[in-house]
Amino acid sequence: MDGIYFDNAATSFPKAPGVGTAMAEMVEQNGVNIGRGGYESAYELAAMVIDTRMRLKKLFHGMKSGEVCFSMGVTQSINQFLKGLLRPGDHIVVSSMEHNAVMRPLYVLKQSGVEASIVPCRADGTFPLELLEGYIKENTKAVLCTHASNVCGTILPVKEIGGICRKHGLFFAVDAAQTAGVLPIDVEEMNIDFLAFPGHKGLRGPQGVGGFWIRNDLAEVMTPLMEGGTGSRSDLEIQPDFLPDKFESGTLPLPAIAGLHKALIVLEELGTEAIRRKEEQLTWQFLDGLAEFSGIRVAGIIQREQMRQRLGVVSVDFGELDNAQIAFYLEQEARIMTRVGLHCAPSAHKTLGTFPQGTVRFSFGPENTKEEVEQCLQALRQIL
Repeated sequence: MDGIYFDNAATSFPKAPGVGTAMAEMVEQNGVNIGRGGYESAYELAAMVIDTRMRLKKLFHGMKSGEVCFSMGVTQSINQFLKGLLRPGDHIVVSSMEHNAVMRPLYVLKQSGVEASIVPCRADGTFPLELLEGYIKENTKAVLCTHASNVCGTILPVKEIGGICRKHGLFFAVDAAQTAGVLPIDVEEMNIDFLAFPGHKGLRGPQGVGGFWIRNDLAEVMTPLMEGGTGSRSDLEIQPDFLPDKFESGTLPLPAIAGLHKALIVLEELGTEAIRRKEEQLTWQFLDGLAEFSGIRVAGIIQREQMRQRLGVVSVDFGELDNAQIAFYLEQEARIMTRVGLHCAPSAHKTLGTFPQGTVRFSFGPENTKEEVEQCLQALRQIL
């Protein structure tokens, strides 16, 4: 790519080495289906899909008590959780930092009688854990929150929230759109019942595939969004009740899963902690450089001693200047790619005080360099 890519919160680029090759080889050399064909090449491909599930379960420490189901991504996964679990009269608690992948399905469900409460986070995006129990009611069925904000990178106290959910017998769902592959996630230790993850962000696989890890007891009471062919129990006209088939009707995105499989192998070799350290260094370098500019505001956590409470996602409001113009000039004059606007998260921007103007979001990945960050700071000096 000709330029500097600082939009990894939208999708990672470049993808992990070998992802494109793995996808092409699957399509060109073994582009069959699984669960349908009774021949060797289909069984070989099925084995790759099983291995991908196992690697994901190992990554999230969910080998014993749950299963990985594939979906198109986090948005479909969250819709499956919300619409598959909640019924009229049920109540759910979410944070004010949620993406529209949560807020829009909730808006629809509220029209049919589902209740929802929003815990207001602090102005830096941190979650007020001491307030959570005050929002739990007799009809509360679940708590859902993002693991880290896609707007400002603030990390929420997922383990502690999960502990409160266990105490009150509530299901706990986590949106790991920004953290899967970047932060360590242990569904057992964090008391998570449902973990929605994308394949194309921190895992550095292709777009078009993601999924969710689901605990067995939750799967038993959750209804699927879709029914159809699964390649199993074809003698029945009812959906299979076992995992993952219960939530996987139709043909899986096999080329994308092949790419994700390769990306997971690369991630295991590199390690999430190495990625975390690299992005943390770049983030602090950028924040330190931004401190020289007057008239701008960085959303979220900016203190050096709190770097472990945020990701490499930095949102900047350029004050009296037009944020869209800043993003435009960065791309036109310096070939620096960012994302400007409200980032599909108006509730988060209202919490951070950056609504309705939005921000310019800079999000770093493991392939970015200190030199690129410095080039970006120099470009901002010239533009401002």
